[in-house]
Amino acid sequence: MFKIHTILCPVDFSDASRKAVRYAQEFASNMGASVYLLNVVEPRPMAVDVSLNYVPFEADLEKAAKDDLEVILEEFRCAGLRAEGGVQIGNPADVILDNVNTLNVNLIIMGSQGKKGLSRLIMGSVAETVVRKANCPVLIVKNEEKEFIGDE
Repeated sequence: MFKIHTILCPVDFSDASRKAVRYAQEFASNMGASVYLLNVVEPRPMAVDVSLNYVPFEADLEKAAKDDLEVILEEFRCAGLRAEGGVQIGNPADVILDNVNTLNVNLIIMGSQGKKGLSRLIMGSVAETVVRKANCPVLIVKNEEKEFIGDE
């Protein structure tokens, strides 16, 4: 029997990832699994303030993401679910895949923006890379799809 014990849910706070969080809550509730919510901050060029001190832009993004992630984690805890979260800096697909092994994940639930054309060609697709390289099942949740999770 296939037992889901740890779900990794990457969160970028987009509509698609928020929808993926709902799926992760439902799966965790029904399967007795724990959830790890992960936000990945992509490295940016260093910003310079007026005093010519270098201020890492990632630090501000990381702090904001931790605060936003804590709100979502509290929703999981209030629902009686086991959930943890973290913010890491790096290439999103690489960080997600590294965490699959580190956390012993056996299901990834993530949102996809559904970019097409030139935007997808230039930016690539994090979801596509994760699906191709992950060593566990990946559930992709699109923002525009019909939900199969209903509100009771």
